[in-house]
Amino acid sequence: MSPELVSIAALLAIFVIGTIRSVNLGALAFVAAFAVGVGVLGMDTSEVLAGFPAELFVILVGVTYLFAVARNNGTVEWLVQAAVRAVGGRVAAIPWVMFVISGVLVALGAVSPAAVAIIAPVGMVFAARYGINPLLMGLMVVHGSAAGNFSPIGVLGVVTNGVVERSGIPGDVTGLFLSNLVFNVLLGLGVFFAFGGRKLLRAGRAAQVVEAAPGGAGAPQSGAGRGKTGVVTEAPARTETLALDRDRVVTLVSMAAMVIGALVFDLDVGLMALTAAVLLTLLSPAPAKEAVGQISWGIVLLVCGIVTYSGLMQTVGTVDYLGDAISRLDAPLLAALLICYIAAVVSAFASTTGILGALIPLAVPLLASGQVGAVGLIAALSISSSVVDSSPFSTNGAIVVANAPEEKQAVVYRQLMKWGFGLVLVAPLVSWAGLTVLADW
Repeated sequence: MSPELVSIAALLAIFVIGTIRSVNLGALAFVAAFAVGVGVLGMDTSEVLAGFPAELFVILVGVTYLFAVARNNGTVEWLVQAAVRAVGGRVAAIPWVMFVISGVLVALGAVSPAAVAIIAPVGMVFAARYGINPLLMGLMVVHGSAAGNFSPIGVLGVVTNGVVERSGIPGDVTGLFLSNLVFNVLLGLGVFFAFGGRKLLRAGRAAQVVEAAPGGAGAPQSGAGRGKTGVVTEAPARTETLALDRDRVVTLVSMAAMVIGALVFDLDVGLMALTAAVLLTLLSPAPAKEAVGQISWGIVLLVCGIVTYSGLMQTVGTVDYLGDAISRLDAPLLAALLICYIAAVVSAFASTTGILGALIPLAVPLLASGQVGAVGLIAALSISSSVVDSSPFSTNGAIVVANAPEEKQAVVYRQLMKWGFGLVLVAPLVSWAGLTVLADW
């Protein structure tokens, strides 16, 4: 059996074993990478671990550490109160605020994981406080960031348009951005109404908490009444309004510095978050005492293991192997659809940027046939590879799971897996049909 087929078989085994037995998929993936890389392919350990996502590891640890500190010292609770006042208490508006902010950050040049790492923790606290489905909030943040992905000044937009230009393929910068934007806005509408948006609209304004936010913030007060929508609609007898103290001011300044550092100076979000968390711990040890224990270590292991194995598959050449096989098909439209599916499947576990850089050149032979439109195929390929970032094995999905309330992380993980792999099945077909088949008629 070829190395490429061995790596695919091992990946399938990881999911089968992880489904049958309650074993962390990340741990299984590390074992599989060791067994396949060293035991079967004769690779060195350093080669096997070359795909370890050090940057993702730091992002997951740093961001969850910082927001654990912020949650413990009351900063997140203060942000919740300020944001709800800003939207006039309209709970239904909060997920869309998160959607728009995430999209704007990415469109202005932040990498999608950085935007999600900044917005998701706050969004999840809103969800816990106001009875919003955490899956709804997480997906709105992820697809909001995805909506800004292919802005002409966005990271993925610059990378994709650059690869298109170097490959000699006709491109449409504006068309790529707008097609992806519309696709994700429609997904956002679907997410909103599928996962509790109707209840939020019927609730109107909410004055109080539904359930405790992580760390104890936001527990319902006595005297508050909860309506059938799940959102508290009657104000309690007493509601404490938090004021800004020294720790909260320093925390807010640290968060603002993290945003500015990511957008303006292209600094690593994870390292900035770790720096801020350590400084806050030194400043006030008491609120940060339990923060390290609140880092989602199980999620870190799961994601890092899967991504490491995915890196091994890329090193072996599995993606190129599949892409080359498909590009030799005599049916260009079918080959285009299959390439979109490869982009979706691999990107659900690995770097979207890397996948686009590898697969766009493979589309050149298909475009040379004249039966597939260049602009439509590039847009379909870009959408297929980016919308699946909601998978819990992708960076964005992992950040959402890591910041969900601890008691709901397992549920959010399973739901994101269903949603993410549902998009793996549907997004390539829909984008291919709409942008290559129908667009050429």
